[in-house]
Amino acid sequence: MDLYKKSVAELIDLLRKKEVKPSEIIESIKSRTSSIEPKIESYVTDLTDEALEYGRKLDDELIKLKEIPVLFGIPIAIKDNISTKNIRTTCSSKILENYIPPFDATVIEKLKENRYIITGKTNLDEFAMGSSTENSAFFVTKNPWDLERVPGGSSGGSAAAVSAGLVPAALGSDTGGSIRQPAAFCGVVGLKPTYGRVSRYGLVAFASSLDQIGTFTRTVEDAAIILNVISGKDEKDSTSANKEVPDFTKYIGKGVKGIKIGIPEEFFVEGLDPKIKEMVMNSAKLLEKEGAELVSISMPTTKYAIEAYYIIAPSEASSNLARYDSVRYGYRTSEYSDLEEMYSKSRDEGFGAEVKRRIMLGTYSLSSGYYDAYYLKAQKVRTLIYKDFINAFKEVDVILTPTTPDVAFKIGEKVDDPIQMYLSDIFTVSVNMAGVPGISVPCGFKDGLPVGLQLIGKPFDEGTILQVADTFTKVKDFSKEFPDI
Repeated sequence: MDLYKKSVAELIDLLRKKEVKPSEIIESIKSRTSSIEPKIESYVTDLTDEALEYGRKLDDELIKLKEIPVLFGIPIAIKDNISTKNIRTTCSSKILENYIPPFDATVIEKLKENRYIITGKTNLDEFAMGSSTENSAFFVTKNPWDLERVPGGSSGGSAAAVSAGLVPAALGSDTGGSIRQPAAFCGVVGLKPTYGRVSRYGLVAFASSLDQIGTFTRTVEDAAIILNVISGKDEKDSTSANKEVPDFTKYIGKGVKGIKIGIPEEFFVEGLDPKIKEMVMNSAKLLEKEGAELVSISMPTTKYAIEAYYIIAPSEASSNLARYDSVRYGYRTSEYSDLEEMYSKSRDEGFGAEVKRRIMLGTYSLSSGYYDAYYLKAQKVRTLIYKDFINAFKEVDVILTPTTPDVAFKIGEKVDDPIQMYLSDIFTVSVNMAGVPGISVPCGFKDGLPVGLQLIGKPFDEGTILQVADTFTKVKDFSKEFPDI
């Protein structure tokens, strides 16, 4: 059997019944990766050789174990801005090209406790700044459904790897849609938890008040399984929430009878492809047939989310990226006459164009005379956006929207137009601004390219969006659809 086609849940079942060995799973994954990876280039660091060696060690453990950890022997890829001890973590940037962390991120520690198997570190837009993975300092990852198109970003490598069957699951990070948008472009399930649900310790900071680690999987059940493992309060992260973590898998299979789903008029506006609008509305009607109630709602300030986001996120980035001074670690220029020149030349040579653009935007917004006019005003808008969500959730349980205004665009199509690139995240950034959970699931295809449906939940109510998403994907199941590469 083609084990690379199996979901996490299916692999767990096979391992518990001891019908397969971890090494057999990795052999299938490694064979698939060898043939497909050169075409899509999802990995910055391919670790399938090391994964097979570790899998063989787990074979021996499997024979002896009476209780098997949840993710025992399950292959998972990790976005290359999440710290992995003794494994290169580059953020797809020249400035960190040879950085090897001395510690694991908290999510990696949790996965290791469960004996997961890392298959590699995935490509991303440099420091997670981008919507296409074209801003990587190393190479452009291709969309498995059309190798001339982008996989989305910034977690494009993770999305592409799961979509192409190189791995059943991957971790990514989502600052303004960087999990949900590439999930939509690549036809997989992408979950961004509530801000604070999952520890950010060991996630290389882009915009600290917006960043959140999440998952890429082929099924909603798989997302629930992994979220169970990586969630929880972390003393090393002061922003992680001291909230009880429910068993998210208990929301799988519950159906949607009686659940109120809000359809916000502001998310179905000019610029949304008519075919995608039709597909999303048909998806809503499908959920209605399953017993959900559709409610028209209005969220007036969410239309300002993209403008406010592109003030707040670059401002935080300009502060976070000040640490890359070429003194303590990172790239250092080879020729300089004094300390100031070393700083400026190292940063100029080490950072790519998009990172420089955002540092300059952020520094300007925070500078004397402009702070009140830009950054402070953007934070006030953010508060209004949060209130829009809270008011909406007084009427409904879940909000349903498109994930993206269109399908994946061609490589190079928007490189010279940053504004058009930023608008790729128009339906996702408000979720990060409000700190609420969101999930994207495939809802069909337009011209052979995947289309994503977004479900947004109340703070710390990932369970309900998983429940609704699971119901939808059971009726309209795309989890067995693999691109013909």
